[in-house]
Amino acid sequence: MSRVRIGVLGAARIAPAAIVEPARVCSEAELVGIAARDRDRANAFAAKHGVPHVFDSYADLLADPGIDAIYNPLPNGLHAEWTIAALEAGKHVLCEKPFTSNTQEAEEVAAVADRTGLVAMEAFHYRYHPLADRMRALVEDGELGALEHVEAALCFPLPKFSDIRYQYHLGGGATMDVGTYTVHLARLLGLEEPSVASATAKLRAPDVDRAMTAQLTFPSGHTGRITCSMWSSDVLKAFVRVRGSRGELYVINPTNPQVWHRFRVTIDGVGHTERFSRRPTYEFQLDAFTAAVLRGSPTLTPPPDSIANMRVLDAIYVAAGMRPRGT
Repeated sequence: MSRVRIGVLGAARIAPAAIVEPARVCSEAELVGIAARDRDRANAFAAKHGVPHVFDSYADLLADPGIDAIYNPLPNGLHAEWTIAALEAGKHVLCEKPFTSNTQEAEEVAAVADRTGLVAMEAFHYRYHPLADRMRALVEDGELGALEHVEAALCFPLPKFSDIRYQYHLGGGATMDVGTYTVHLARLLGLEEPSVASATAKLRAPDVDRAMTAQLTFPSGHTGRITCSMWSSDVLKAFVRVRGSRGELYVINPTNPQVWHRFRVTIDGVGHTERFSRRPTYEFQLDAFTAAVLRGSPTLTPPPDSIANMRVLDAIYVAAGMRPRGT
């Protein structure tokens, strides 16, 4: 196998940016099929994006021997079910974040991936960009001194309250959408797995958050805070800040740096900015996925990382007096 032949489950809005466009420039990937609940939507998607095969169902797509891997951008509440089904069908999986609805589901997916020996990779695309590598290295190498505080925020307006991202049974809520990034960033730059000290939600409906803030504590004593929103007074916000005993890292738009970003480091009172590639994060991600499938290269977002992220997300909901998704 010299190229990974990929099928897509669902005609999701994220799919063109996350898989269609990257597959056009990735020499080791080929987008060959799509299935959707609505055959007309699948046909329209295929016609628009040049996907050669349309399948009648998700199951039909998984059964096709001409497909090596699956991109799963289905609603959150369906991630575990269809990722497991794909792995059992012998397909590698690139699954959109969040990996599953809760920690138990993530553990179940991880067990199947381990048993089958197939790649199951969570699509935290930002993590594969050089900017993320630089953030992690800067903190890990101690350039900021001893860690004191990590803060991540991601807020955007989504006033369409009929959107699936506001539906509990589909794993909806701000924390399960934009909040997944903030938790992942806090874990990446906090260098340890945090505990949730407290959390406060703003609700759209019972057990469905439109915004969330959470206070974190790390084993070594430093603290953290995440802020996420799909509808609140924080209309638009996207940053991460890391404070250490010698200085601070402040990055605007760490999750989509190809659009625009600002990366500023201040150490011992002296500041400088750095610039990074404008190549899309999704292209770096697909390169990493195909390398894992074709050559067994390790990924930066494997199932154990996904389980750890889901544990924090579940704990945030519990701390806010809410139910974790899927429970």
